[in-house]
Amino acid sequence: MLQLKKITKTYISGDEKVEALKGITLNFRESEFVSILGQSGCGKTTLLNIIGGLDRYTTGDLIINGKSTKKFKDRDWDAYRNYKVGFVFQSYNLIGHQTILSNVELALTIGGISKRERKQRAIKALEEVGLKEQIHKKPNQLSGGQMQRVAIARALVNNPDIILADEPTRST
Repeated sequence: MLQLKKITKTYISGDEKVEALKGITLNFRESEFVSILGQSGCGKTTLLNIIGGLDRYTTGDLIINGKSTKKFKDRDWDAYRNYKVGFVFQSYNLIGHQTILSNVELALTIGGISKRERKQRAIKALEEVGLKEQIHKKPNQLSGGQMQRVAIARALVNNPDIILADEPTRST
């Protein structure tokens, strides 16, 4: 389903080149659960961002369902991120002035889902993570664990093929 072939990622910081990833080759199967472990700064988040299409690799190839991403255009990456990947970010990335219902609905807005269906699906996702009674609260009214569950609901609401969670047990 997903292959990384000799993926490298190099950042330029002033006059210095920082090699965040050095020739990573991995194969992921459908329905496989994988944990990536390592010390702080070893490239775990960079790897997740590349797999999720949030960052571009420097060399190598990311192959999705047998298709190379070397020639992906912005619209291809947008479609991949919007329909195939659910993200649970390390810092949750919730929008503070919106309700948690709106935060979860946001993941469906880009996909052209009707307002009624967005609301129904977002409520269902929040119910699945035990937050149905909290839908009108803002993120700052929740505990860290509850905010994490909102982020999980947002990641699941599109029924993606891939869930990427960066430090998913941080608040537990």
